[in-house]
Amino acid sequence: MSYSRVAGQRMNCELRRISRNLTFVARNSSTVFLFAGILVWLSGCVSSEKLQKNQYLLYSQTVRGNRAIPSADLEALIPQRPNRRILRLPLTPSLWVYQLGSRTYDKAAAQRALDAKRKEYDQFVAQPDSTQSHRKQLKRYNRQLGRLNRRVEEGNWVMRSLGEPPAYYYETDAKANAQKMQRFLYNKGFLRGKVSYTADSTTALGRRVRVTYSITENTPFYLNQITYQIADPRVDSIVRATLSRSSLLKKGDRYDADKVEAERIRIEELLRNNGYYSFTRQYIPLPLDVLDPDTARTDSTDLTPRRLNMWVKIVNPPGQSSHPVYKIGEVEVRVLRAEDRASADTVSHNGLRFYLGRQQYSMRLLDSRIFLRPDSLYRLKNYQDTQRQLFLLNQFSFANISFLDTTARRLRTRISLIPIDKYEITTEGGIFVLYQGQGYPGPFGNLSFRIHNIFGGLGTFETSVRYGIEATTGFIPNSSIGISQEFGLNTSVIFPHILFPGKVRFKFNRLSPRTQISLGYNYTKRPEYGRQLLRAAISYNWLKNTNHQYNFFIADVNYLNATIYKDANGESVFLDYLNRQAAAGSTIKNSFLNSFASNIGFVYTYNTNVLGQNRRANFLRLSLESGGTTLNFFSPQQLQSIFKTTDTSGLQYYKYLRGNIDYRHYIPLRSKTSLAFRFNTGLVYGYGRNKTAPYEKLFFAGGSSSVRAWLPRRLGAGSAIPYTVPDSDGLIPEFKRDRRNPEQSTGQFRYDFEQPGDILLEASAELRTHLFRLGGDINGAFFVDAGNVWTLRDNENRVGENFLFRKSSTDYPSRNFVQQIAVGTGIGLRIDFSFFIIRFDGAIKVYDPARYFIYAPDRNGYIVEGKQPGDVVDERYILPKFRFDKMFRGPNPLVINFGIGYPF
Repeated sequence: MSYSRVAGQRMNCELRRISRNLTFVARNSSTVFLFAGILVWLSGCVSSEKLQKNQYLLYSQTVRGNRAIPSADLEALIPQRPNRRILRLPLTPSLWVYQLGSRTYDKAAAQRALDAKRKEYDQFVAQPDSTQSHRKQLKRYNRQLGRLNRRVEEGNWVMRSLGEPPAYYYETDAKANAQKMQRFLYNKGFLRGKVSYTADSTTALGRRVRVTYSITENTPFYLNQITYQIADPRVDSIVRATLSRSSLLKKGDRYDADKVEAERIRIEELLRNNGYYSFTRQYIPLPLDVLDPDTARTDSTDLTPRRLNMWVKIVNPPGQSSHPVYKIGEVEVRVLRAEDRASADTVSHNGLRFYLGRQQYSMRLLDSRIFLRPDSLYRLKNYQDTQRQLFLLNQFSFANISFLDTTARRLRTRISLIPIDKYEITTEGGIFVLYQGQGYPGPFGNLSFRIHNIFGGLGTFETSVRYGIEATTGFIPNSSIGISQEFGLNTSVIFPHILFPGKVRFKFNRLSPRTQISLGYNYTKRPEYGRQLLRAAISYNWLKNTNHQYNFFIADVNYLNATIYKDANGESVFLDYLNRQAAAGSTIKNSFLNSFASNIGFVYTYNTNVLGQNRRANFLRLSLESGGTTLNFFSPQQLQSIFKTTDTSGLQYYKYLRGNIDYRHYIPLRSKTSLAFRFNTGLVYGYGRNKTAPYEKLFFAGGSSSVRAWLPRRLGAGSAIPYTVPDSDGLIPEFKRDRRNPEQSTGQFRYDFEQPGDILLEASAELRTHLFRLGGDINGAFFVDAGNVWTLRDNENRVGENFLFRKSSTDYPSRNFVQQIAVGTGIGLRIDFSFFIIRFDGAIKVYDPARYFIYAPDRNGYIVEGKQPGDVVDERYILPKFRFDKMFRGPNPLVINFGIGYPF
């Protein structure tokens, strides 16, 4: 057969295939368009059915024309929000549900039920009673009234929980928004800025309106000369001494009313920290006169920047030639309950007068937390620090500072403290427990006992007992879920100061210092092994402010006793795994020998994120740790004699260095929508005889708080194929694919073992938004995770697990670390009950670096069509292998993660 004839047949086959595909696409496209058209028509019908004459729904709002001012700042001035849509299409399911729910809602009946319950409540409270049953009934009435009131104001359960009320367009709202935007431009230095709006009602969208706000910024005004006019000479000297380094108003900056207000606040705090107790920012009038400059008569189309002169005035109190300066007078400290007032003891210490109740307190420690001293100048910072430090002692349920008298410009001060109960017992229980932050549901219980003000020294003694059971992914093959038990007994004593000789400990008085001495025992029983840990530690903690926290562990000593379980035949799959890794050059087996570990460490935490507040925030955690530092003073022979250790037996000891950086950034997009980013990296280097660190100090990837498309702690290391164990025939099935019955195979990798590493790199991005309310807020998320762990030392028997900057020149599948970063994506559901959050995440793999290897069917049992032994198999881009009909069984299964709280 000639070449042209063969080519012609191939071309005809290809054309027929393309024709079939086009026909399929055309048929399905028509179906899609028809379905979309029905949805759009249904949206218009349902959402417009109850609109009155000349009433329109608000479809969208757009800000255009602004250049210097961010659109987000202008959009934040608009309180109205259009109804949520799907993919920016005119599809509003929440509004549909609301209107469907309103069909069965009778507001008049709801109002009658509320009025009847209020009448019943008024009759009940008219008969005062102090019994417990009366108080319970009163709480019941309050709950019922709250429910009925919500029903009147927000509708029935369907309307307020699943639906969203219609957002209507009103021209008065649009006009008010335009005026607010114009004032905003004015306050940001665009004194000639103009804002207009247009409302477009498109017939294709039904009775809906698009509102467009047009911004014309025009000429900006910049600060030229800033003149301070201060009537009081002493105030003038205090303020002028700070202008060069602290003033927020700088020559050449664009005028900003927010900076003007911030400068007023700065001056107010400055003076109140210098004795001016009665000074307020009302003595700094707003410079309204400078906002009408002579240049206002110029052509408004002139884009030349304009200069603006500003006068900052500080006036004196009416009828006075200067501002009064105050000092602290007599200071009394009342540490009393109401029943102790009649029998209070009076004690004088260091110029302070204490009134004490039944409990005795260390006068020296209480005195060190009080910075308001008799005859000292009044300072706002001393007032704030005193109140804050007394509250952070965790010894008082109420801490208040009041000034009783200002005669002769001396502030008579009273500090009122109400002690909490000396003895406290708390219990905690539930159905959720997480193994090292990654696990599955299981019951747990926790009992804590505390003694406050132990030995009268403002310290706290605490002991707690915890027991939990959880389902966890075990090492046993063909068994994805195992049972893990955990028992813990921990005792600690917390002192409210730094236990350190010398005067250096007094440098921390304003930093909420604490010294914690703890002793604990923890027992963990997993299907493969048991671990008993005895731990003793002493640490220093202090806070620079609410955002900065420091922890210094000066001693953390651990003794570990590990037992590897065997079956009735004296065999252990987990021990076989450890032996295989040891034979391959891995040091992980040393982490399961009886061992002694000690370390010192430092942790710094910076956090501006507040749970429940959607605002721009950052989180940074830096930790440094040195294990076995003191062991460097002994020779290897001395250590071997002390610990009776060899390479395979005796008490192991560790010498290592460990560092970790965890950074998170939060960006609000809308009131209930935000972007969250995380970058986490770490390195651990073992330099002792066993060349490793304790198992708990190694790094892991995968799981609910890591790369969620992989099972907990199962990702990595690098691009190495996951470890498995031989089957009954002595074969090593690296994948869940039966080579004897390939048609029944799933093609999944087997992840039988946790994969520890010495290096960690991972990053995540997550879009979070509110969906609806059902008992609690139901929030959704879309996320992308990337990361992996690597080993520092090369393992010649396992390709691809060590960290490389460059591609290996000796082994083709061994790639550099960038090509070994795994990627996963998915969606999540969060149930927010305000006091805790339940989280479900479903993730699939996008890029799996382990699926790049040399084909060897006799070794791994993985059948690849068209491949011969020795060929390179590249299936790293595994996203197309995900199938909805084989969601949990295919080569790229859906991995479900459960967690409490947000992943980061």
